[in-house]
Amino acid sequence: MNRPLLVRTWRWLALRVAIIGLALFGWGWLMPFLYAQFSDIIRSLVATNPLLERMSSFGSGNLFTLGGTLTLGTQHPLVIAMLGVFAIGTAATAIAGERQRGTLEVLLARPISRRVVYLTLFVAIGAVLGALIVGLLAGMVAGAATQGLSLTDELPLSALPLAWLNGLLLWLAFASFSLAASASFDRPGPAIGLSLAFLLVNYFLEILGSLWTDVDWSQEYSLFHHFQIGEILDGRLAPVDLVILLAAVAIPLAWGLVAFPRRDLAAPA
Repeated sequence: MNRPLLVRTWRWLALRVAIIGLALFGWGWLMPFLYAQFSDIIRSLVATNPLLERMSSFGSGNLFTLGGTLTLGTQHPLVIAMLGVFAIGTAATAIAGERQRGTLEVLLARPISRRVVYLTLFVAIGAVLGALIVGLLAGMVAGAATQGLSLTDELPLSALPLAWLNGLLLWLAFASFSLAASASFDRPGPAIGLSLAFLLVNYFLEILGSLWTDVDWSQEYSLFHHFQIGEILDGRLAPVDLVILLAAVAIPLAWGLVAFPRRDLAAPA
């Protein structure tokens, strides 16, 4: 890694990280609040109208348990959008944007190899995503504490490091794909489009399987299905989930490390 490039990237992202980190903390706090205030009401409604049970679920989450509510919170479009700002937007423009502006030549003129540049950007974005997930989980803990929920039984603190790792691998997979796309195009538009399509396909498969029981098998093909805080809190996390996400991180990363050094710089416009 290159320390000056790493620090410069973090400094450039600092304001956005602070704003979105606070928003994620607030969203995390809201999930236990909703569970504590409305879960009993929802259960009573479902008891009188079973059709509402399917409507009360979204993705792999639901409003009947704390774990299900937290899982629903991590798969909500608002959270996807906030984390996607960095996993898709920042990663997809990291190299292609520099190339389009003509500043990539200045960066590569320094005694830094292309692989070091690529790995530095990957680490910088990964650290940002890790910090944002910490903010989301911290908000969940704060929300559970303010609602009088047990931090040893209902939301055990000992399970949070594994939840953080699982969530980080999920979003690193999207960031790794986006960075590889950024290294493959001369303009950020195609890189963003391809990366966004990859995220939306995974999200569609997850939501489709939760709403249409006949195709619930589609969830197994979505990366989102392999990060469920409810399973982690219950001690039911399957090691294969981490293996799948790790492979989803490693494959695009390997592609980028091979493809980026072999690409010629585009001719000046």
